[in-house]
Amino acid sequence: MTKLSREQILGALEALTDPHTGLSFGEAKSISALSVDDDKVSAQITLGYPALGWHRELRTLVDEVICSAAGEPCSVEVTIETAVVAHEVQKGVTPIKGVRNIIAVASGKGGVGKSTVSSNLALALSVEGATVGVLDADIYGPSQPRMLGISGRPQSSDGKSLEPMVSYELQAMSIGFLIDEDTPMIWRGPMVTQALEQLLNDTRWTDLDYLVIDLPPGTGDTQLTLAQKVPVSGAVIVTTPQDIALLDARKALKMFEKVEIPVLGVIENMSTHICSQCGHEEEIFGAGGAKRMAEEYGVETLGGIPLDIRIREDADAGRPTVVADPDGAVASNYRQIARHLTGRLAARKRSYSDVFPSIVVQNT
Repeated sequence: MTKLSREQILGALEALTDPHTGLSFGEAKSISALSVDDDKVSAQITLGYPALGWHRELRTLVDEVICSAAGEPCSVEVTIETAVVAHEVQKGVTPIKGVRNIIAVASGKGGVGKSTVSSNLALALSVEGATVGVLDADIYGPSQPRMLGISGRPQSSDGKSLEPMVSYELQAMSIGFLIDEDTPMIWRGPMVTQALEQLLNDTRWTDLDYLVIDLPPGTGDTQLTLAQKVPVSGAVIVTTPQDIALLDARKALKMFEKVEIPVLGVIENMSTHICSQCGHEEEIFGAGGAKRMAEEYGVETLGGIPLDIRIREDADAGRPTVVADPDGAVASNYRQIARHLTGRLAARKRSYSDVFPSIVVQNT
């Protein structure tokens, strides 16, 4: 092997572009350690988001870059680590204890599969290596207990806070855990917003990298409470390709813009229909709607999920597709979306609220 200086190898690695963040490894400061010893190179890559499903491909890529710079085969050892940090939120909002980042999943319109996307997205983040929680913010129509296969009531160790329910290694909280499944919530807006704040703040979340909040449809009281009192790192818009769904999805996107919550991207659900009998794929709701909307507002298209009967069956059975068929194409789609979503978040400014303590001045 031609002897290379550490600077030459570092330069080659720093020029690599991370497809999930859109940044070079140099810009993202992803190369945390590098040693060169004659014909052996050891590199440590630190990603700011979970990406276990990409590690093998990344190792191969780093190996090829180093050996290409050397001009011949070489001995390369690549170590990959993940370090998720907290990112900036709205000004004047207090961080939630035990939660680094909150990701809001919204649709603006009901019936587009937002809750199914939320549960599968949270599970995909967990499979990729993150510690994840789910908050079901739909007080009137909670669905996460059924989708995650959770029954029973949450416990309280101190009589003031609630322990989150756990399913498939996800920490979860929902009003659905506190009431019977067929009990209607006949509440006015103030009661709903108070319930949301209590579910969020009185739950003892444990060391979460991401808390996924499954929002109800619309742009009303719950969304306003989220914008004013909840430290949201970023939002995701779920839509179908249909023009009617896109109308309301645009409203949700504009709402987040007005309250200065960054939209990390758009997920197109039911992008195509896959026939359960013959496997034929058809764009029954139209094509490219989410992509056009994303381009119009300058945000990312994170990916598309097909209209597949197995997704509905899995959710109804309390075993979302990411865990019911972890090696299938749909689970792979969700994992790719999860990497792109958190990669885009990792590219944003870090919050140092968890590093520097709050300073309180008191008269003594």
